[in-house]
Amino acid sequence: MAQVRVISDSSCDLPEEFVARYGIEIVSLSIRFGEEEFTDRVDLSPAQFWAKCKASKTLPATAAPSPGAFQAAYERAASQGCDAVLVLTLSAALSATHQAAVLAREAVADRIEVRVIDSQAASMALGLVVIDVAERAQGGDSLEDLAAYAEAQLGKVGVIAMLDTLEHLVKGGRVGGARALIGQVLAIKPLIELKDGLVAEAGRQRTRAKALAAIAAVARSHTPLRRMAIVHGDSSELHALESLVADIAVEFPLIIADMGPTVGTHGGPGIIGVAWLET
Repeated sequence: MAQVRVISDSSCDLPEEFVARYGIEIVSLSIRFGEEEFTDRVDLSPAQFWAKCKASKTLPATAAPSPGAFQAAYERAASQGCDAVLVLTLSAALSATHQAAVLAREAVADRIEVRVIDSQAASMALGLVVIDVAERAQGGDSLEDLAAYAEAQLGKVGVIAMLDTLEHLVKGGRVGGARALIGQVLAIKPLIELKDGLVAEAGRQRTRAKALAAIAAVARSHTPLRRMAIVHGDSSELHALESLVADIAVEFPLIIADMGPTVGTHGGPGIIGVAWLET
């Protein structure tokens, strides 16, 4: 039976219980507030990040992991008896994380086989696929089978979210197709999605209540679902959105995830959305 280690990066926002349950390794991006630098999920939790966001006068900045960080993860897998490694990374259009993972693969080519896949996703849109793939890896699937399965699942994943502010997205340079929203932020609650690995506008609503209803409606339009998650950045709307999606048909229980610094840096405080994986 094959033993394949599944690795992702900290942009996936996976709750720790799933990381532990499925033996997933997370390679962390870093976050900088001015001269202070932190390692995502290691010395900066989501709660600490959002508290710093509120207190800081400057916007945080993120940086991809070094190839060395991925190489160390690959070498750990080899030393622990794994046959191969499958890496699912944050969208290559949003970060150099995928490139770092690929460079590290070359450094361990003589020790362990590594497959790196660009998810073209972020946050729990990536996280849900990582869970699904890691579950199959525990069942003994081969690297080839897991990679093929992952590619197929990535075509069934989606995410839509409401921004409370566009300040972080615009200043972070990740606005992409959502640029048309600038200048109208006071009049609307913008919705964003990931399209071809980039942030794009997904609609505009006049109130939070209408924006949350629109998010639930989009998720419902993709049913039946295999997995679904609500992910948020210190949002006061969590329970409201949870109620709106409670009747959506989904195979596995709803996951509630805290949005961490990697994506939260660009989404800003108050961001909340739903990620799904179709059956």
